[in-house]
Amino acid sequence: MTRTNVPGTSPFEPIIGFSRAVRIGNSVHVSGTGPVGADTAGVAEQTRQCLALIAVALKNAGSSVDHVYRTRMYLTHAEDWEAAGRAHGEVFGLIRPAATMVVVAALLNPDWRIEIEADASIPE
Repeated sequence: MTRTNVPGTSPFEPIIGFSRAVRIGNSVHVSGTGPVGADTAGVAEQTRQCLALIAVALKNAGSSVDHVYRTRMYLTHAEDWEAAGRAHGEVFGLIRPAATMVVVAALLNPDWRIEIEADASIPE
């Protein structure tokens, strides 16, 4: 299967050595995506920003949010679950991917309250 690395705009990509997304065959795996550009916003807006960045990565890889089958959300504050979940539901309410939401001690940027990963298929 062909592997294609899909770059993003994160300043951490060249430092850490990762791609925003990797396409292998008909699957796309989007790396943990922080709310770059909405760093100090509330968690709902941070969630929307993460999902917007994920949508761009998916498009660049030949997929879209309509084909997401798995998401993972990492929160730094347990009390943010509902606001983050509602923002996630704005995008995925009808698609309903398998989803995980966990609370972690911290993220790379201390202002981030959420980071999201996604996996999607590419329609044939």
